[in-house]
Amino acid sequence: MKRAERRGGLRQLRREATYDAKGYHSKKKVMNMRMLKIAAIVCAGFASGALAQQAPQGITVNGEGVVSLAPDTATIRLGVSERAASASDAMAQTSEKVRGILDQLDTLKIAGLDRQTSGLYLRPVYDNRPREDASPVEVSGYEAGNTVSVTVRDLSKLGQLLDAVVAEGANDFNGLQFGLQDNAAALAKARERAVEDAIARAQQLADAAGVKLGKLTSMSESSQGFRPMEMRGAQMKTMDMPIETGEIDISAQVTLQFEIAEAD
Repeated sequence: MKRAERRGGLRQLRREATYDAKGYHSKKKVMNMRMLKIAAIVCAGFASGALAQQAPQGITVNGEGVVSLAPDTATIRLGVSERAASASDAMAQTSEKVRGILDQLDTLKIAGLDRQTSGLYLRPVYDNRPREDASPVEVSGYEAGNTVSVTVRDLSKLGQLLDAVVAEGANDFNGLQFGLQDNAAALAKARERAVEDAIARAQQLADAAGVKLGKLTSMSESSQGFRPMEMRGAQMKTMDMPIETGEIDISAQVTLQFEIAEAD
């Protein structure tokens, strides 16, 4: 009888312990859920605050300024290419004509610092005529080439120079590019115009929106440099090759940000 009572008591204690444990875990789960909800709310608050701080406030505009000037320098890449039965003959013929071109540059007083060899090659030339058999392609000769980059600082000599080098055997031209020896002043003016353009745009937006433009809060330069324009310069009227110098555009782009001022 006593054993039975003891066994019954132990079972009751186990049940109570089990219920207590379940209750404890249940309460712990509820508390954890509450803590997660609180943490989520706090994090959401921080995130919204951070986004509010990062979001751009006010008026942000881009501005561009352009200054157009006549160029005062020109760079040309000219060269000679010759073919011959042997590699030595091809190179010799090319070198002879390049020496004649360099002599003409001396005559026109083109400084040594304003000329530079920018390409030199020697390669085989293959006979690519159709064949009835499967014989290998044969070398029919060799081609040699030499390219020189020349900077001309007196544009009145440009047409004369081109005529002279063609007469000496130049048969390869790889472009004519006009430029400025010093673009610092033009670039400074382009930046001023870019800022003026941006301010005018910001004021126009503020007026359209019915708000007052506030103080400038940030400014950055987006890009700057040369931009090609339609050729519209005067032709060099000489007995030599006619050349159109045109104009060069120096441009600058800026980004400005303004506050929206409180209404009076």
